[in-house]
Amino acid sequence: MAYTLPALSFAADALEPHIDALTMQIHHGKHHQAYVDNLNKALAGTDSENKPLEELMEEISKHPVAVRNNGGGHYNHSLFWSTLGAHSTQPSAALAAAIDAAFGSLDGLKEKMSTAGATRFGSGWAWLTVTDGKLVVSSTANQDNPLMDIAEVKGTPILGIDVWEHAYYLHYQNRRPDYLKAIWNVINWDAVSANFAAATK
Repeated sequence: MAYTLPALSFAADALEPHIDALTMQIHHGKHHQAYVDNLNKALAGTDSENKPLEELMEEISKHPVAVRNNGGGHYNHSLFWSTLGAHSTQPSAALAAAIDAAFGSLDGLKEKMSTAGATRFGSGWAWLTVTDGKLVVSSTANQDNPLMDIAEVKGTPILGIDVWEHAYYLHYQNRRPDYLKAIWNVINWDAVSANFAAATK
């Protein structure tokens, strides 16, 4: 079974004005599709071509760089799309309590995540991760993620924010901090809360 591009749960223009339709179309339909296609090519004929994506991430050091880059791109974007939505929601009571314990408040989390994304040199991601039952914010370069066995900060990602230029440049140009401020308007906290529950059960 080859890896496939997950469908979006919302229309391409549903996140406007925060994320424009053209960016969504290119980001999902072109960039993410390329990661999927290149991952399938890189794994074709190997023992790993049918492995669950999470398992692949956990042993990424065993694989060539093409698997790391494209497998990470597929995993990261799949998580990203699932945690975006057009309608404002709030963290569950359990997640809200964990956020308060780790960061003081939801605003404290937003500030820490935005700083992690804004200070990531070049391309990469900002992450909210469950590590040893607690919430941790970190960032990774390129398409790496905390699930990978090579990550500096390891854990189960429950929210990732893409800070590659292709995620925001058409609308925000070089104003990455503006994008990082706006994206909180389209975070699907129901999905993030479900991810938190699964990671802490």
